[in-house]
Amino acid sequence: MVETRTLNQDEIEAMMARVNSVPMMHTLDLEILRLDHGECDAKVPRKIEWDGIYQTMHGGILATIADSVTCWAILTQIGAKEKVATTDFNIRFLRPCLTDALCHARVVKLGRTLCVAEADLLDTNGRKVAVAQATYARLHD
Repeated sequence: MVETRTLNQDEIEAMMARVNSVPMMHTLDLEILRLDHGECDAKVPRKIEWDGIYQTMHGGILATIADSVTCWAILTQIGAKEKVATTDFNIRFLRPCLTDALCHARVVKLGRTLCVAEADLLDTNGRKVAVAQATYARLHD
């Protein structure tokens, strides 16, 4: 069950339908823990096959998690069916991730054409392993 304080059941169902429509979410086994207006929390299990050369969760996996969860945070505000695409993304790695990864993303700014969100990635001991920021273009037909 997805936690929320600010979204109604229809909004949660629409968001989860969108999340579940993305094949990468299943590849990552990404679990949405919480959806609130402008925020998303998720968890991804650590899998040895995703380790980098130092037997820690690969940075590319952490970046993919952050990119995805920031997107879901934005869609909680602009609508689950809106079309967006990442235009800019950066991540700063702070320490190795040796456990499952938790991601907390929040909207920084919504614009008519660009939206910005940021994310903290933590290990299951509560230590911050990375911080990220993403910009998305709103794609209008």
